[in-house]
Amino acid sequence: METHWQVYKARLKHYIAKQVNDRSVVEDILQDVYIKAHTQLHRLKSEESIGSWLYRIAHNTVVDHYRKQYPVEELPEFLEAPEEDEVEQVHQELAWCIKPMMDELPEKYRVPLMMSELEGMSQKQVALELGLSLSGAKSRIQRGRVLLRERYTACCDIEVGRGGVVDYKPRASGNCQIDCLPDNDT
Repeated sequence: METHWQVYKARLKHYIAKQVNDRSVVEDILQDVYIKAHTQLHRLKSEESIGSWLYRIAHNTVVDHYRKQYPVEELPEFLEAPEEDEVEQVHQELAWCIKPMMDELPEKYRVPLMMSELEGMSQKQVALELGLSLSGAKSRIQRGRVLLRERYTACCDIEVGRGGVVDYKPRASGNCQIDCLPDNDT
């Protein structure tokens, strides 16, 4: 380890100095890298990769240094995630917008898609109900999804987040005649 350390020490110091401006901190981090490398030497899989392994340790040690300087604080309570009702409301409004687009699909795709997506039927149930093979039902549902996606991406700007669709805005487009507001909101 000592011979490899002597080869990489100056390069690692230069690398750390590019990341950290304080000279005394650079020396401390370099010392931490040496200690971590020495104590974790048994994890090194191949002597040929010792250079990249040392640089990875140096990088992680620099990151740890900055993490210690800026402790993580909890978010204030007023920044809570939106309530489930708000998310559900966005989904309901979007469904109101998508329903007319779905109604415009050819019947052979619209009916299986509505049975699957709106009525919650499994694809197997859709196949049995419509007298199709399972692969035929899957194909029609998939094709219906593609056609529907093409329509709503042409007509709506969709914002997707961790919980799925979190917001949308209708586009002012000449070929979109879909009213995305329920009658009781006008």
